[in-house]
Amino acid sequence: MSNPIFLAVDLPRLDAAVALGQKVKGHVGGLKLGLEFFCAHGHHGVHEMAKIGMPIFLDLKLHDIPNTVAAAMQSIHVLQPAIVTIHASGGRAMMEDAKAAAGEGCKVVAVTVLTSLDDADLARGGVSGSSHDQVLRLADLAQEAGLDGIVCSGHEVGEVPRRWKNGYFVVPGLRPAEGRGSALGDQKRAVTPRAARDAGASCLVIGRPISRAEDPLAAARAIEATL
Repeated sequence: MSNPIFLAVDLPRLDAAVALGQKVKGHVGGLKLGLEFFCAHGHHGVHEMAKIGMPIFLDLKLHDIPNTVAAAMQSIHVLQPAIVTIHASGGRAMMEDAKAAAGEGCKVVAVTVLTSLDDADLARGGVSGSSHDQVLRLADLAQEAGLDGIVCSGHEVGEVPRRWKNGYFVVPGLRPAEGRGSALGDQKRAVTPRAARDAGASCLVIGRPISRAEDPLAAARAIEATL
């Protein structure tokens, strides 16, 4: 894909989401629809966004017993997503079943450690070691399970390609250089889009710096120009 940016469409109104996608379509490579969007608009909303004519990334972060996740993957075949996320912490069997149940041509990528978490958060949940160590452990497990790639922060993405030569690496939680909508919000391990791309990211997920900018088109153009 020539443009690695997937716009995270986090708007509650479907008409506004469609308008945003139409506005920036020449400067992003695809649209990421997350849990908030899917719960609000369901299959109909995904179909409407697909009419814009860009790849759809369904960021559902599926996490349940293997049979349930496989059934969920089968239920979204009709939407023809380019990418779907599951949680690596669901285990190898869940990841294997999710990949086996995915539609043809759909990349299944595993979320390792959410970019809203840091080492202290992991320690409170009983995870030993750093977030960096946990990402690498889960990346190895996802590769063993036959997935297409992982989701991790820009702080870890540089090391993963050395262990997974042909993986697809999604980096969310990105913030442009200061002065261009760089407020971190709930992100604790953010980097710039260019830094993530240089480190080996295949897909850059960018939301609020574009969707909540005064001029989303100008914001998308400015970020694209840095890559």
